[in-house]
Amino acid sequence: MLASRRTRTLLITAGSSLVAMTLLAGCTAGTTDTGTKPDSSTVDGNAASGATITIGFSGPAADHGWLGAINSAAIAEAAKYSDVKLVVAEGTNDANLQISQVETFINDKVDAIVLLPTDGAALTEVAIKAMNAGIPVINVDREFSSTFAARVTILGDNYGMGVSAGTYICEQLGDKPDAVIAEIAGIDSLPLTQARSEGFAKSLDDCGLKVSNRVAADFTIQGGEAVTSQLLSAAPKIDAIWNHDDDQGVGVLAAIAAASRSEFFMVGGAGSANAMREIQAGSGVLQATVIYPSTQAADGIRLARLIAQEKALSDLVEIEVPSRIVLNAPVVTKDNVEKYIGSAFES
Repeated sequence: MLASRRTRTLLITAGSSLVAMTLLAGCTAGTTDTGTKPDSSTVDGNAASGATITIGFSGPAADHGWLGAINSAAIAEAAKYSDVKLVVAEGTNDANLQISQVETFINDKVDAIVLLPTDGAALTEVAIKAMNAGIPVINVDREFSSTFAARVTILGDNYGMGVSAGTYICEQLGDKPDAVIAEIAGIDSLPLTQARSEGFAKSLDDCGLKVSNRVAADFTIQGGEAVTSQLLSAAPKIDAIWNHDDDQGVGVLAAIAAASRSEFFMVGGAGSANAMREIQAGSGVLQATVIYPSTQAADGIRLARLIAQEKALSDLVEIEVPSRIVLNAPVVTKDNVEKYIGSAFES
């Protein structure tokens, strides 16, 4: 059963990697405008300067390292193109304010909108309004509740994060059926947290393991430290911990240090630079982390530009940009950390 699960994981990873490679190939460097049409787009043609477009970008407040990286990466990506004017709305966790920001984009007749909604369901109606006005919406990270609300949806793989974390732990502990596995989740009411936990439980089950102790934090350092202290008090012995989020992981590691516990190894989540430095050092319990890409809004900027300029992804036969892209969730260890640390975000 373990072999079949690993085979399935490899196939999923290969497919996700192909999508990621296609996305990059469709937008990489070139210097001349070939004037190509969507059915004959090339790497050079896509990168070449085209008609100037205005992209509106709105996201939540950057009160979390990952969200800060999302915003800065989007702005940096837009700055690469002389034919893109980026209008950035102030980050907010107020759904009503974000709705008004999108309405302003509609009234200003921008060419495309990249939107990471503070609440996907709450922003669905105004996103449909933008689409009906002929403005393509690129939905990032938190999905709308209607397929009519976005031209493209680009997501990290929350379920896949759980699968990746569970697969890694199975590889380390699969021959220990009585291993004690702990899970430190994020906000339990969020679908993304639920998906991560579901993927984790399923992957562990495939190798005969299960979560013995589980707590939920709130994606903050303070929350991570508080619930981890509770977890360590309740569980005198642990073999492995999966912490969903590297930002809250700063607090998780502080609680572990305060308790002087080191009999287990830990897997993180999201892929922060400070987590990767811990992995590189190899002196603590953090042994791996699972990527949740902070490039999603930057990828959204690239896709918005292609769509607004009627271009396509050059490595696809299909002449339209795909409607849905799910990015991969690879595991970062000491063996491959150099590959990922350069694009990691700071917690």
